[in-house]
Amino acid sequence: MKFFKLCKYIVAAWMLFGFVLSIVFSAQAHAAKPQVQAGDVVRIILPGEASLDKNFEVGRNGRLILPEVGPIMVSGFTEAQMQEKIKRELSKAYRDLAGLKVLLEERRIRISVLGFVGQPGEVVLAQGAGVQMAIQAAGGLRSGAQLDRMQLRRESLDETQVFNYKRYLDSGDLSVLPELESLDVLFVPASPKIGNVAVDFDPKALNDKGDAAEDRTAVKVFGEVYNPGSFSFKESASLVDMLMRAGGVTRYASVEQIRVIINGDPQLFNLKRYLDTGDSQMMPRLSAGTTIFVPKQEEEIKAGANTVYVMGEVFKPGAYEGNKSAGFLDVLANSGGPTRFAETRQIRVIRSNGSVERFDLQSFTEGRISQLPEIAAGDAIFIPEKTDLNEKSWTKVSPNRAVKVMGEVNRPGRFEWANEMNLMDLLAHAGGPKPNADMAKITVLFSDSNGNTRSVNFDLNAYLNGEISNNSMPRIVAGTTIMVPQLPDDPSDNKSQWVRQRSEDSIYVFGQVVAPGRYRFDPSMHFLDILAAADGPAEQADISNVRISHRNGKHSRVSKLDLAMYFETGDESLLPNVVPGDSIYIPEKDRNWLSEKKERTVRVLGSVNKPGRYRFNDDMTLLDLLAEAGGVDNDGFPEKITVVNLSCCKDQARTFNLLEFSKTGDFGMLPVIRAGDTVYIPSREESGWHKARQGMEDVFRIVTISALLGFL
Repeated sequence: MKFFKLCKYIVAAWMLFGFVLSIVFSAQAHAAKPQVQAGDVVRIILPGEASLDKNFEVGRNGRLILPEVGPIMVSGFTEAQMQEKIKRELSKAYRDLAGLKVLLEERRIRISVLGFVGQPGEVVLAQGAGVQMAIQAAGGLRSGAQLDRMQLRRESLDETQVFNYKRYLDSGDLSVLPELESLDVLFVPASPKIGNVAVDFDPKALNDKGDAAEDRTAVKVFGEVYNPGSFSFKESASLVDMLMRAGGVTRYASVEQIRVIINGDPQLFNLKRYLDTGDSQMMPRLSAGTTIFVPKQEEEIKAGANTVYVMGEVFKPGAYEGNKSAGFLDVLANSGGPTRFAETRQIRVIRSNGSVERFDLQSFTEGRISQLPEIAAGDAIFIPEKTDLNEKSWTKVSPNRAVKVMGEVNRPGRFEWANEMNLMDLLAHAGGPKPNADMAKITVLFSDSNGNTRSVNFDLNAYLNGEISNNSMPRIVAGTTIMVPQLPDDPSDNKSQWVRQRSEDSIYVFGQVVAPGRYRFDPSMHFLDILAAADGPAEQADISNVRISHRNGKHSRVSKLDLAMYFETGDESLLPNVVPGDSIYIPEKDRNWLSEKKERTVRVLGSVNKPGRYRFNDDMTLLDLLAEAGGVDNDGFPEKITVVNLSCCKDQARTFNLLEFSKTGDFGMLPVIRAGDTVYIPSREESGWHKARQGMEDVFRIVTISALLGFL
């Protein structure tokens, strides 16, 4: 019995021991897994959600800010715990989270670097970064930082650790540096030796100012030297030694005119002559307190028998001494060549005798000309500035080398001209025609030396369509004027624009159209294009009797058009060819009866809505005629419609029962209608039944009156 109790206690103790071990191992396993901290980068993958499918950074407070759900605390969580919590929070706003993945993308630490550094503030570093990387991320140490008393503050433990950063720099021993954790604060103190004012210490700048700034015996060197300042006096030092101590002379120094004041006595020293001759007797003997001034070189005016002058847009304009073998390109190259603003087409060579010779350098470089101008002593080469399109003053281009573009182009103005250009180059240079430009009527105006002018019209539309070749394009020369006219506005909107349009360039549209007026078209325009521009026929238009007056020939002529027939057949041969100068007239349907002969019309009389005379053709029937007359009115008697036919011998009359036709649909019942016939629709009062009923009403009225009289 005791044995069994002992075994029972042993088993219980063993189970308790195993439980404790599992807790310890679980805690160790949890501690071994990386925990999320401030600065880490978390990657969230959720297909189909662009706002979530990206990287998020853990903030200083240990939270992630996610769309739709807001901040989520994740600091101190493992990757698995973080994913479970984020999934739980996202499920409140999203339904399908089957593809959700949360990964700890990058381990980083967030450190605050303060004190004597270049850019104090918060920096984010990779996990495992040390103190040196934190200082480097903060802009490095400033001059005057105290390296042996740096501080590391850890807010989580509320403690401050002081370490010697200089010892690390001297030995490279990493053990003297503390390890950084996220949210640590690294403080770099200032050295107590710098006092209360922080200044930048630049030993080189102080050395450049001389080594004896406060010594009255110092030698002062200033002017065109690299490092002017006061330098200590030495008995053995020469003037050249002092110039060398001042860094030497600059490129702008006038070495022939160096001023030296020794014991109050001013002297001139020619350094160039001394270097050319090596004569030590020329060197002045310095004394304590000497002042040396190197002036700036002044440009002296060069002149001589072999001087050639280069002016304008070159890199180094000036006067150059040449010889007989020096040519144009030699002088131009010696001046640095033309700048990018130079107009190399209009170079001028001004001779010593006053004559001017023009030279096109660009044509020479392209091989179109082969001869260079000869350069002699006293000549001047002038290279003008290239004309700017935005230049307000158009007078920069002289008339003898300019062309004018006016009218409906994007950039009208005066442009410099070159003979290898053509009209298309010029229009492109002016920005091209505007949308409302009349490209079929471009006018090119030429003028000669006698003041006479000659104009040539150019159809740009035909050129673009390939109807004319390059040979038909007017050749542009300097002094030419190009005018691109404007298409006229809709006459219904602005009739004052008509005065800008010649009558021979106009097409007139009258009568029953929506917008009658005068229009400008190309000769290649179609008749339907013109009719559509006038907004088409009006409601009362008689499109079967259109008249076109052709005035472009020696004798005017009139053609007729049945536009209704065209719309029925689609026969393009029915449409006339209309050119500028012609007139189109569309009459009204209900014209004056006297304007039509009786043999060409059909009379519709009686009980119809619109009785009258109607033009009739063989394609029409009685039904068409009744429809055009508005149909039978309410008093009409359609069972007895009378048609009087006009034949060669005698008149014939037939009756037609419209009501019976509407029941049967037998077109054989329709009487034949010809021009000159008469159609009469009687009223119901004229029918036999109406007369019989009227007679019966009279009989009943008489009988009723008789009976009433007998009763009385």
